[in-house]
Amino acid sequence: MEKTVLVTGATGFLGSHLVKALLVDGYRVAILKRSFSKTWRIDDVIDQIISFDIDICDLHQVFDRLDNVFAVIHTATCYGKNNEGSLEVFNANTFFPLQILDLATNFNTDVFINTDTYFNKGDIPYQGLPDYSISKKHFADWGKHYAQCRKIYFINTKLEHMFGGNEDNSKFTSYVVKSCLANIKDLVLTEGQQLRDFIYVADVVTAYLKILEKHKQGNNYQEYELGSGQTFTIREFVETVRKLSQSQTDLNFGAIPYRENEIMFSKANIEQLSLLGWKPKYTLEQGLMKTIAEYKAV
Repeated sequence: MEKTVLVTGATGFLGSHLVKALLVDGYRVAILKRSFSKTWRIDDVIDQIISFDIDICDLHQVFDRLDNVFAVIHTATCYGKNNEGSLEVFNANTFFPLQILDLATNFNTDVFINTDTYFNKGDIPYQGLPDYSISKKHFADWGKHYAQCRKIYFINTKLEHMFGGNEDNSKFTSYVVKSCLANIKDLVLTEGQQLRDFIYVADVVTAYLKILEKHKQGNNYQEYELGSGQTFTIREFVETVRKLSQSQTDLNFGAIPYRENEIMFSKANIEQLSLLGWKPKYTLEQGLMKTIAEYKAV
């Protein structure tokens, strides 16, 4: 019998890539979305998946109808960048996934894979997006609690700076690529000395699939830092995009100050993922070449 994987955030950037990869690997895929969600990223596979509109149906009905959900992969999130209040961010990032986690344990789901952020590698919530950071921390704590009670395997993936084609326009990486491809006059930037671990979305997907396959090899609660394991400055990233896209855009570094509480260094420790048999396939330049080609093809 096919194993059923329930995916949240399936119409988003990472979720859509995961849905397609899961189908290729032979999983039965179900998704949670809203009745008004834009599905353009998954329209080519929409007839191959089971879809539930959570603004219409009850979450308990989802698990009841699916009967034996093997895994939940949670990628849905709310950053609070669109004037959402603290309560709305809490509901999206803590209360909603906790409802799903509780149902998953009641229906004997094997594993819950949560998408966390590199913002939360320290003990202090990231002050650039405090509501987002705190709400993600709280849910990860709940996941650890459920796992320690031996109710479910809970995997917390702390994702670094992911990029790829068809990413949200609000993301820095997509903004840079689109701006360079459009040959805008100039790109206004900070000095760009922040060090980031950039990882191409296809490598993120293969890591999730490997975690899904090997989730029983560790304790009930496992945490993985998910990145390439290498760092580049923001300046290097932008300059590489400009070179590969053959853009005429002027790069105006230093035109704007760093944000208050800016994270100046982040790199994933991928040792634990390596022990599962995973490693990234794409270099920064290879990933950007594919990303640029994907944007050109739209």
